[in-house]
Amino acid sequence: MKGIEAAVKEILLEIGEDPDRQGLKSTPFRVAKMYREVTQGYHKDPKRLINDAIFDVKYDEMVVVANIEYYSLCEHHLLPFFGVVHVGYIPKGKVVGLSKIPRIVEMFARRLQIQEMMTQQIADIINDTLKPDGVGVIVEGQHMCMMMRGVQKDQARMITSAMIGSFKDDEKTRTEFLNLLHKERRNVI
Repeated sequence: MKGIEAAVKEILLEIGEDPDRQGLKSTPFRVAKMYREVTQGYHKDPKRLINDAIFDVKYDEMVVVANIEYYSLCEHHLLPFFGVVHVGYIPKGKVVGLSKIPRIVEMFARRLQIQEMMTQQIADIINDTLKPDGVGVIVEGQHMCMMMRGVQKDQARMITSAMIGSFKDDEKTRTEFLNLLHKERRNVI
C-alpha cells in the first residue's frame, strides 16, 4: 500500500500539483485504499466463491440471470468501465446457487480488465464448474477511457458475448436467450 501512495504522490507532483496542500494531503492514502477495493477480485478463489452451492436438479430448461451490475477498471488506462452482465445456461443435472452468478461477475470485474476477456472468463467458469449443455454471457459496457478522453463519445456502448455449447451451436437456443433478454429489457423500461 505504501508503494501505491508513493506513486500517487509522484503523479501529483508530475502534473504540477502540491501533494501537501489540504485537499490532496490524504489523496495518496485514499487512492491506495480505493485500488485495494476495486481490485479485490485478484484475491478471490473461484472454487471457494462457489463453495458448496452446486445442487443436483432434474431441470433442463434455460436459467437466465439478467442485469447484473458491474464496475471494472480498463487495464489500458486504469479508468472505469461499467454496465450490466446477462448470464444464461442450460443445466445438465446441476445448478449453481443464484447469488453465485453475480459473485462470479464481481470477482472478474474487480480486476484490471478488458470487456472481451471478462465476458469469456465468466462464461468459462460457469461452463467448467457446472458442465451445462451450454452457456451464454452478454456484457454491456460504458467505458470512461472512450467517454472522457480520446474520441469522447459518451453515448457509445460496447456489447460483447461469449457463447459455449448449445448457445453457440444451436441457433434456436441462442435466439431464445436473446429473446428472453429483449423481453427483460422491455419490462424494465
